[in-house]
Amino acid sequence: MFRRKLTALEYHNPTGFDCKDETEFRNFIVWLEDQKIRHYKIEERGNLRNIPGSDWPKHFEKYLQDVNCPFSAQERQESIDWLLGLAVRYEYGDNVEKYRNCKPVTETSDAQKPVDPLLNLDSNNPDFKAGVSALANLLKIQRHDDYLVMLKAIRILIQERLTPEAIAKSSQAKEGLPVALDKHILGFDTGDATLNEAARVLRLLHIEELRELQTKINEAIVAVQAIIADPKTDYRLGKVGR
Repeated sequence: MFRRKLTALEYHNPTGFDCKDETEFRNFIVWLEDQKIRHYKIEERGNLRNIPGSDWPKHFEKYLQDVNCPFSAQERQESIDWLLGLAVRYEYGDNVEKYRNCKPVTETSDAQKPVDPLLNLDSNNPDFKAGVSALANLLKIQRHDDYLVMLKAIRILIQERLTPEAIAKSSQAKEGLPVALDKHILGFDTGDATLNEAARVLRLLHIEELRELQTKINEAIVAVQAIIADPKTDYRLGKVGR
């Protein structure tokens, strides 16, 4: 989740950085302060550089306070992201001319192709589950044990039914064709011509309702098939970011 900022800062391992590895995390903080942020004087960085020290978390908490980070040491991902943002600002400030002349990237390589945002979600997060459940209830979507499957169904429904284009299309007035009631066989006789005509109208309306119901059933089948026919990725391996 930090790959782009780490790459911009020329970190040695932007794709494999694991902030949950305590030793790697501490070394990363030292690198960030030594090479990019440089808030402390060199002689003041000894406590952070004492990576094996048992009191290192206390010094890291103080470091966050000294750089005015709004997050605590317990909020590791958030504090890392904030520190990376600070480092990027300093890096740009030190090399304004270099980055000012950079040309925007116009081609996307295979390694830079957009990634499905579902890959970075933690399906075990209680807030995530509550949000998906609320959306599913609002949109009347069938519950599923896998919350990511439910979220994918929500996305399909929104794309197909709730986009501005879909809403505009559905709200357009539909002009019907004139119907010759006398050409439709009722199948029974009420003994009254007016009642017979009314019965034909009701029968045609009923047939139209059945057609609409069948269409909705077909759409539901297609949506379910779209969900269950893509087993190639285990989204539960991802983690949620800020």
